[in-house]
Amino acid sequence: MSSLANQLVRAEKEEIARAIRTLLGRPLVSRHDDPAAFDLIRKRRQPLIQWFDYFCGWRLVVEPRQGYARLVKVKTEPGATRPARRRRTTRAPFDRRRYTLLCLCAAELLTSPVTTIGMLAQRVVQAAAVEDGVPAFDPIRSEERAAFVDALKLLEHYGALTAMDGATDAYLDDEEAKVLYRVDTTRVIRLLAAPVPPSRVAATLPGGPPAASAGPAGERPAGERPVGEGSPVTAALTFEARYGGDEPTATQRNLWARHSLIRRLLDEPVVHRDELTPDQAAYADSLTGRRLLRRAAGEAGFVLEERAEGFLLIDPDGIATDTRFPDDGSHAKVAALLMLDLLVTSGPVTDARLDAEAAGLLRRFPQWAKAYQSDGGGPRLAADALEVLTSFGLARRAGGRIAALPAAARYRNRPQNSGLQLQASHVQEEV
Repeated sequence: MSSLANQLVRAEKEEIARAIRTLLGRPLVSRHDDPAAFDLIRKRRQPLIQWFDYFCGWRLVVEPRQGYARLVKVKTEPGATRPARRRRTTRAPFDRRRYTLLCLCAAELLTSPVTTIGMLAQRVVQAAAVEDGVPAFDPIRSEERAAFVDALKLLEHYGALTAMDGATDAYLDDEEAKVLYRVDTTRVIRLLAAPVPPSRVAATLPGGPPAASAGPAGERPAGERPVGEGSPVTAALTFEARYGGDEPTATQRNLWARHSLIRRLLDEPVVHRDELTPDQAAYADSLTGRRLLRRAAGEAGFVLEERAEGFLLIDPDGIATDTRFPDDGSHAKVAALLMLDLLVTSGPVTDARLDAEAAGLLRRFPQWAKAYQSDGGGPRLAADALEVLTSFGLARRAGGRIAALPAAARYRNRPQNSGLQLQASHVQEEV
């Protein structure tokens, strides 16, 4: 093979790897928001579709004419670590009310390619009035309008809704504000990352779908609640028939072990061995499993770090990363790093001990973390720091105490850590 041919092959592999990590970091990529990224995904869409299907069982939809690519990432258990966030200044996570209005808006937007904010608000009022268990929507109240605006701005962010005349924020202060929207109904439909359409789920209710999970029965990661228990709608939406349900064949069990393990590696900062199911652990220890894990990491441009306690994927370029640790981007992250040494050296500690450690930090640095320098600031800082540590797989609550996990040892006595950072791939918020 000539030198030019080698260079072309290498360039193609690098482009595919970059596109994979781009989609992991942003499952919805738009030509309008990032033309270069979309053109790369469009150009390499066939190998990308094959890669995600083979290694993860995830579906990639590329729409060149509509100008977007959507990676449909399926999880067997909804998580609270990556909530949808308000697009306004606070970037606060969505609450239950905003999620409810988001779903109602999305459903009503499917009826027309053009609408106004007033017409949409009235449709939401009517929809909420007839839906069992949904509180009435009252646009006269300012807090209701704020929640409504947050839902609309998130839809705008995803490209499902475009303001043609006026600004959505105007509705915050004026119920009579005039805003004209163009609706991309196809993209609205694509926002829901579920293998089973809601229309098919509705046909199984209210009798309720079977208590099935996305994968074979009994093969859920440790600590996960079976999806079908207490969440029949989620169970039905996330059911993946290709894995055989409650009676999988040996081939289906093996396929589920591969897909579920690689999904976790791509989607979580760190995967500890004691969190794996027996099938996942056996697959990770097999010759075939180890080979495919390394191949998946290499083809995607990751560095696979293997330890006796677990696995970690490192993105050297940070393309697939939505948040980092260590990082001084928030007071909670700084406090989390400072409190890690206590967790690593002292073993499992109580909430009171962690609260006292946080309060001590605030006393030592009175000009730091002003938002916490008030009554009850120590416990609040400790709670926020613990949320950071658990989201990065560095700590776990067990038996009323908080314990450091093996990955936390790399940060012991290293407040100015310059080594590898834990990176959380995926993650744009999933609707």
